Amino acid sequence: MAKIKVLSKEITIQTQHEEDYISLTDIARYKDAERTDYIIQNWLRNRNTIEFLGIWEHLNNPDFNPIEFDGIKKKAGLNSFILTAKRWIEATNAIGLISRTGRYGGTYAHKDIAFEFASWVSIEFKLYLIKEFQRLKEEELKQLGWDIRRNLAKINYRIHTDAIKENLIPPQLTPKQVNLVYAMEADVLNMALFGMTAKDWRDKNPDRKGNIRDDADVSQLVCLSNLENLNALLIQENVPQAERLRKLNHIAIHQMKLLANAPGIKQLEGKQHGEAHVIAGDKLSRKEYSKENE
Repeated sequence: MAKIKVLSKEITIQTQHEEDYISLTDIARYKDAERTDYIIQNWLRNRNTIEFLGIWEHLNNPDFNPIEFDGIKKKAGLNSFILTAKRWIEATNAIGLISRTGRYGGTYAHKDIAFEFASWVSIEFKLYLIKEFQRLKEEELKQLGWDIRRNLAKINYRIHTDAIKENLIPPQLTPKQVNLVYAMEADVLNMALFGMTAKDWRDKNPDRKGNIRDDADVSQLVCLSNLENLNALLIQENVPQAERLRKLNHIAIHQMKLLANAPGIKQLEGKQHGEAHVIAGDKLSRKEYSKENE
């Protein structure tokens, strides 16, 4: 459940069947806070509204009852005609409207229908509603991108650490020495992708929180996840560290060029990228790193 503020009115949004449903009850409060049910019923008894709802259900609901819909449409316009959201749902098996009781009760409608209702209530309110709704969706997309960024690098983490444990850590090492081995292998990946070790990054960014991987963008984290898997395979094949670094760096450059223009990556990041953002270590730095850790 989410809430947005539209012209000082709080509007509730709920998810139903992976679709957004907006509270018509909250929208109606903009017109009359004391008679929201009456306002919704007035809108529902309108012939144009019924035709709109019927077309929407035909397009989106395979279980919609067209016979009951025709009966309701014929009565629309009569002085005695009354239609509630509950009656509409029960009679036609409609899914565009939801009628609930209880703490979070009220009438909710699929966003397509809610925008139509908001237009009937107030054109100004509808435009502000759409604006705030879009802002909410943009924030949700950013949050999705952040969650993926935090989790992508963990996808192959177990594969990578198990390969290190089984192939690079002798049983006589102390816990401190074991941690050092893990850190060294993590820096192999850091060097291959970012061109620097975790310590190098901390030295260059003393005021930044987190670590070098927290600072990575989505493209880099996708590539990092792939490199973890590849490095695990190379470790199992007993490839020397210097050779693994060279191979991984070559793969990182190639993958980053591909990922930079991938539409799915751009969508996750919520922005467009002009070119690959990859900082790969040069040959001298790779040799120096290997010598320091031999």
